[in-house]
Amino acid sequence: MRTSSTGKSRRLARLSGRGDGRYLFIPLDHSVSDGPIASADLFDELVRDVVAGGADGIVLHKGRARVIDPELLKGCSLLVHLSASTAHGPDADAKVLVGDVEDAIRLGADAVSVHVNIGSDTESAQLADLGAVAAACDRWGMPLLAMIYPRGPRVTDPSDPALLSHVVNIAADLGVDIVKTVFASPAERMTEVVASSPLPIIVAGGAHTGSLTDFATSALAAGCRGLAVGRRVFSSAAPGATVRELAEIVHGPADSLIPSSLPSTPSSRMAGAL
Repeated sequence: MRTSSTGKSRRLARLSGRGDGRYLFIPLDHSVSDGPIASADLFDELVRDVVAGGADGIVLHKGRARVIDPELLKGCSLLVHLSASTAHGPDADAKVLVGDVEDAIRLGADAVSVHVNIGSDTESAQLADLGAVAAACDRWGMPLLAMIYPRGPRVTDPSDPALLSHVVNIAADLGVDIVKTVFASPAERMTEVVASSPLPIIVAGGAHTGSLTDFATSALAAGCRGLAVGRRVFSSAAPGATVRELAEIVHGPADSLIPSSLPSTPSSRMAGAL
């Protein structure tokens, strides 16, 4: 990926822990939209498991990023999520900005993320927010991940390949560095979406109810550059093991890890207590 900013180039390189241009991000920002994903005393343990499993990055809101132990992220990138809505609002698809790039810089983040729902009633405001954040990211040399989905009352088929191709190109045109979206249906047509995009595409895993490994394998085979899997990690009985399995699909066997990319202390908790 070409970028004129040395700082952004360095941060982008850190986002792929193996240096292979592939990404496994674990979003843990769901406590704003849906409620707690772990008890307060176990959240650090969840992060430890995810990092030990081989995640390239975790996605957190700014407040949560302030309170977790910084030592936990020595082998993992931090992406600060700037968008929010809750399941209790009149329109859960109406994302608003609740942070800015300067917040992320103060937290030592490696990237920021913004959520946009194309086809929602507030699409125009969300696009304006994405453009503004992209401009700030250019000023500060901060990579930008767009979580951009076809979602709203005017969307009849959110997995339509032509619609997804449009969505990922919106992200490219507005100055995004990496785009996250949903998987196409039928799965074999995801190759069309990848071919249309000048950006690396990572796919969301939360909506898939079948085999997670089959989904992940299909996504990488279609040319996607990685995965973003949150709910199916933190709700699993063994989050660290789930991440490890996904990391092998994204990056290859664990014995190919750069030694410094994982913590030396193994995870001590499985998420059965969640």
